[in-house]
Amino acid sequence: MLIGSPKEIKNHEYRVGLTPESAKELVMQGHDVWIETQAGSGIDASDEQYVAAGAKIVDGPDAIFAECEMVVKVKEPQAVERKKLREGQILYTYLHLAPDPDQTRDLLDSGVTAIAYETVTGPRGQLPLLKPMSQVAGRMSVQAGATALEKAHGGRGVLLGGVPGVMPGKVVVIGGGVVGFNAAQMAVGLGADVTILDRDPEVLEKVGTHFEARASTRFSNAANLHDAVTNADLVIGAVLIPGAAAPKLVTREMLKDMQKGAVLVDVAIDQGGCFETSKPTTHAEPTYVIDDIVHYCVANMPGAVARTSTYALNNVTLPHALRIARMGWKDALAADPHLAEGLNVHEGQVTYEAVATELGYDYRPTAELLR
Repeated sequence: MLIGSPKEIKNHEYRVGLTPESAKELVMQGHDVWIETQAGSGIDASDEQYVAAGAKIVDGPDAIFAECEMVVKVKEPQAVERKKLREGQILYTYLHLAPDPDQTRDLLDSGVTAIAYETVTGPRGQLPLLKPMSQVAGRMSVQAGATALEKAHGGRGVLLGGVPGVMPGKVVVIGGGVVGFNAAQMAVGLGADVTILDRDPEVLEKVGTHFEARASTRFSNAANLHDAVTNADLVIGAVLIPGAAAPKLVTREMLKDMQKGAVLVDVAIDQGGCFETSKPTTHAEPTYVIDDIVHYCVANMPGAVARTSTYALNNVTLPHALRIARMGWKDALAADPHLAEGLNVHEGQVTYEAVATELGYDYRPTAELLR
């Protein structure tokens, strides 16, 4: 198979779909790999390293989109990229379609077969291709929130860990999954006063057992959520419904009861955000203020630590890429029901139920395509 990886063009996105090591693995299995020149510059991977791995360097993205049978990316294709996609081509990347009707429409119009990292499942229902970026984003959310809390950035002027004689900052983590767990780890490590909210008793038990007295747990109902949020210095939204838009848990009305200069970090922004006042931001302009509350809603947080993120991502995406390249998308999905969960769009049809429901499209089950 001819496989290509273009340079990412989303604002301040420095990751790349294939590392030189991943390119070499594909080449060793008999595939041809094209890499756009300087695509790996954000992770300090030179064109020469890709050539040494057996890949071909091409100028610009046009040849990759025009000729490659599979395009491997990191972030969802931007509008200019979506115009280059075509029927019969495989797109393998993060998509997050539910809150993005424009992208969904363009992918349907292109006829592409789009496999989304974020909906590929594991044997126990987990999301293994999303997990490493959730780990990165969870840890980064506390760093970003700590910076936003500084007075110069519009925050309350609170040091999360406090100092002797001064109380630490209060951090509320909404959601105890991968993002929330990693956020709590970082916040606890800084010495903050941490509370984790979730609706799943098993999740609460797990995080409670892990953190013991270093963090508190609360069941996430309306009263507990309002009480926790309004007393917090930093609130981290870490809620995920696989493939679907995130629920709006913190309303604009609640902002009026929060402490002036408190910070909201919405890690669910890729799926539309879990705060009513959230809107996507970039690393260039990461924050904005509504009702005296600082919002940090960067939609590609892991892109800021591109080298760590790219290698962590390739560790989990490469095995599926190798399988798709060896078997073709149809046989690869038929052989692996977990990979089949990643198919979101195929030749003008929506094949992921949550996306179809959210955006009002007819749903075509992947199983029907694989018969």
